[in-house]
Amino acid sequence: MPYQPDPSRPPILTPAGPAPAPSYASRPGAPFAPAAARPLPRNPYLRLFALPGTRAFTAGNLIARLPMGMFGVSTVLLIAGLYDSYALAGTVSAAGLVAGAVTAPWIARLVDRHGQARVAVPAAAWAVLGQLTLLLCAHGRAPEWTLFAAAVLGSTAPNTGGMARARWAHLLRDDPAARHTANSFEQAADELCFILGPVLAAFLCSALFPEAGALAASALFLGGILLFAAQRGTEPPVAPRTAGGAPLRAPGMPALLAVFLATGAVFGAMEVATLAYVDGPAAGPVLALQAAGSCAAGLLYGRVRRAAPLAACLAAMSALMALPLLAAVTTGALPVLAAALLVAGAATAPTMITGMGRVQRLTPPDRLNEGMTLAVTALLGGIAAGSSTAGWLADHAPTPLHAYLTPPAAAALAFLLCTATGRGRPRGRG
Repeated sequence: MPYQPDPSRPPILTPAGPAPAPSYASRPGAPFAPAAARPLPRNPYLRLFALPGTRAFTAGNLIARLPMGMFGVSTVLLIAGLYDSYALAGTVSAAGLVAGAVTAPWIARLVDRHGQARVAVPAAAWAVLGQLTLLLCAHGRAPEWTLFAAAVLGSTAPNTGGMARARWAHLLRDDPAARHTANSFEQAADELCFILGPVLAAFLCSALFPEAGALAASALFLGGILLFAAQRGTEPPVAPRTAGGAPLRAPGMPALLAVFLATGAVFGAMEVATLAYVDGPAAGPVLALQAAGSCAAGLLYGRVRRAAPLAACLAAMSALMALPLLAAVTTGALPVLAAALLVAGAATAPTMITGMGRVQRLTPPDRLNEGMTLAVTALLGGIAAGSSTAGWLADHAPTPLHAYLTPPAAAALAFLLCTATGRGRPRGRG
């Protein structure tokens, strides 16, 4: 059932058209009310932030999202440094990811049912409590089982990126072109956070003390969530429950989640393959180039008028993900491999932007956070599968080079799943 706006609330005007758009002023009972006209920026991203309240909620969300790239690295460095075991550190981190994959859809369902502010703040506080418990257990050299218990305890972090996308979807519900630009911005923000987060965590843990990364991540996460939740004017209203059921039952959603699962395998495999092949301090900066290429491509993709079909994006990903393998086979030179990763990363953002746009269209409006969280959960499952597959190849194949076979194979599988179901090609804009 399409979303029906509350007749008591005036429609939200968006600055997507070329004509001057009205400015907005808050008033009780309505998120924004039109006031005097003002000229619009030409840049589509600046037009997004001409809407009142969008800068504040975006700032809070970015602060809260940055620690998502810090927690894993901080946990591994903390436990490995204090327990002298990378195996234990990796297993504890994996236990937290598995628990988060189970709890995330339930947290998102509560967000849809009761509102972002009412659920995100206590969920984030509980997640920080679990992280601090893990920190204290590790600092006190507690038994190993307590580390697993604390990691599971802190698996209630809300999907910050999904909540930001839900706000854009609400504010720009009548403007598909602006929604495309907003989704592109959010994907670029994801990539940027996962570039900066691990670097910041590693610096804090090595330059200060082992617990510094986890402490900083916890403070940033909780502070960002509080700032984000305080922006009530842009928060989507709790929509009436519809008879559409869970997003997983929406026609086309299971097939799309299978595509996300295979796409996640591309990301996980590429990371492990690069770490195994480069095998040194240069691995981190070289791998970051893939995320940098995705970030740049996402910002450029947001400026186009029409999104590409998902099948076309996956076909491009299948081809570009073979570039690192070709670079490693033909030259073996690190600069050439770095350039190949930069170009290969350019296929990531358009695929994710188009796929997330498809999720938004398939998901009932009253379950939007849950639908996007299911997509993220599928991605995480794919990342785990791709990482383990590439890791096995790196250890058991004649050379670590064979691990680079996994990313293009996973991308090709995602493309085949997309075309075989006949539902991967979205209609309209992505």
